Amino acid sequence: MRRLEELEIQLVADGPAVKVYARGQCIAAVGGTQGGTGLTTDRGLAYLVWRGGRAFLSAKGCDTPATAEEVETIRRFSEDLKTALGT
Repeated sequence: MRRLEELEIQLVADGPAVKVYARGQCIAAVGGTQGGTGLTTDRGLAYLVWRGGRAFLSAKGCDTPATAEEVETIRRFSEDLKTALGT
């Protein structure tokens, strides 16, 4: 938990199968069968997905191209979370 705090990552939900972590607009579901990392948007959670070598933010009923900045923000969050969790 100390490492999470140092990286400004919060545990926001701790369910029986999935834990949800957040920092800024980034959010990650860890555990279960369908975890993922993405951003909170005005349409809700948008997961980062790759199609044909291009990055998209996929929210319920809507895919939008992800900017290089969004991809980098999610990448940094994901790497920090892996480091903090020791995975």
